Amino acid sequence: MVLIELENEEETSVLKDGEKLPTDRPGVSAYRRSDKDDKEVEEEEPTTADKEVLEGFETASEGDGDDRDGEIAKQLEDGGSKERTVPPRDEAYEDALNDDQLKQRALEQANEAKAEGNVLFKDGQYEDALLKYEVGLQLAPEMPSSVELRSICHANRSMCYLKLGKYEETVKECTKALELNQAYTKVLFRRAEAYEKLERFDDAINDMKKILDLDPSNDHARRSIARLEPLAREKMEKMKEEMIGKLKEMGNSILGRFGMSVDNFKTVKDPNTGSYSVSFQR
Repeated sequence: MVLIELENEEETSVLKDGEKLPTDRPGVSAYRRSDKDDKEVEEEEPTTADKEVLEGFETASEGDGDDRDGEIAKQLEDGGSKERTVPPRDEAYEDALNDDQLKQRALEQANEAKAEGNVLFKDGQYEDALLKYEVGLQLAPEMPSSVELRSICHANRSMCYLKLGKYEETVKECTKALELNQAYTKVLFRRAEAYEKLERFDDAINDMKKILDLDPSNDHARRSIARLEPLAREKMEKMKEEMIGKLKEMGNSILGRFGMSVDNFKTVKDPNTGSYSVSFQR
């Protein structure tokens, strides 16, 4: 088979095998193709490169940097290949910061942890909130600008423990908060409440008196003192009675060898001083 190309008229003709090329038509060129050639062209498959272009695949050399970065970022978000990872941007960013900037960044992260703890506290998730406040304390650098934040984190932890009924832990966290901020009135009230739950009434009264020193017009503290003082006296009397009872038991164990008991001794309380006097009776 012969393919004839007409250069001037842009025509193409095909001569079957055995036919002759016309000689009266200038500008005609021809080449002969076999049936085998036609068959190969029809069955020819696109190359790998052609397929990639047809399917919209973009090689590394054809694409720009932004698209490649976007693809890597997407793989990281989707938990992509371990072989294709990039270092977190935060690490590179922090490497470029000076000491003061690093402390400021740590303070911001500590504040974020505190805020997350507040949300958990409002939802009643006190154990989880405790952990978040602890993270805030670990992140907060020890510098003057972080004192308030650290005091608040300890105060919030004390509130979580109070809600959980862990009064000893409440006292400890309140004390840490007060070491950072001695005028933290709210924490003084909270520690006094925990002391009262532990029946440490004298300690609770002392905290209420500290509040009055800071704020003499605080009626709540004044009323609390008036309520706590009788409880403190009652507990003191109870402790004395328990002590006297133990002393009697000890005395009887010793005096019994001599045919006596503590009942031979009479104790009388002085109403003015509150002290006791002892007299022997047969």
